[in-house]
Amino acid sequence: MSAPPSLSDRVYLSLRSDLMCGRIAPGDRLGEERLAGQYGVSRTPVREALARLLADGLIQRDEGGLFPYRPRLDELAGLYELRTVLELQGISRVLDGPGRRHDPDVLGPELDRWYALRARMPEPDAGFVGLDEQFHTVLLESAGNEALANALVAVNAKVRPVRMFDYLTPDRMAATVDEHVHLAELVLDGRLDIAYDALRQHIDESRQVVVTRAGEALSMARMASAMRL
Repeated sequence: MSAPPSLSDRVYLSLRSDLMCGRIAPGDRLGEERLAGQYGVSRTPVREALARLLADGLIQRDEGGLFPYRPRLDELAGLYELRTVLELQGISRVLDGPGRRHDPDVLGPELDRWYALRARMPEPDAGFVGLDEQFHTVLLESAGNEALANALVAVNAKVRPVRMFDYLTPDRMAATVDEHVHLAELVLDGRLDIAYDALRQHIDESRQVVVTRAGEALSMARMASAMRL
C-alpha cells in the first residue's frame, strides 16, 4: 500500500492543475506568501512545489520572480519536426540494416508496462507525459542507436511543458495507451513498414492536440486575467 502524498506533493499537484487548466493567468506572479494563503499551507511546501514545477518547465523565472510558463506555439512546429525525424530514423535504421532488429529485451518489458496500464487505466493527469516520453525513448533505444535516444530526450525536455496539455482527458489517455501497445507489438513482430506509418501518424496527432489545447489554455488564462482587471 503506497504512502499518502505529503503536503508538498498535494500543493504541487494542486498548483500544477491550476497552471494546466488556465486558472492562473500567464502574468500572475507566483509569490510564496500568496500561494500559501491560497492553498492553506505554510510557505515551505509551496517553496518545494515551486522548485519541482520549475524543474518540470511549467513555470519560469523572470526578473520579477516566478511566473507560469508561456508556451511559444511558434516553436512547436520545428521541435515536432525534429522529434519525428529522430523517432522514425530508429525504425529506418533497422529496416535498412540487414540483420538488424529491435532488441526485445529492451522493448519487451516496456510493452508489458503498457499492457498493465491498459488493464488499469490511470486517471487523466498531466504527469502522464513522463510515461509517454519513456515509451518513445525506449522504443528508440531498442533500435540500437543510443545517440538518437539521447537527442530525443533533449527534444522532449523542450516540448514537455506544452505536451502536458495532451493528457487532460480520458479519451487521449486511452488512445495513447492503445497506440503504444499497437506500435510495440508491430515492432516486435517485425512489421516495420506498418510501424513506421503508425508512428508518424501517432506523433502528428499528438502535435495537433497539443497545439490546439495549448492555444485554448492560453486563451483561458488571458480571459481570466482580463476579468480580474
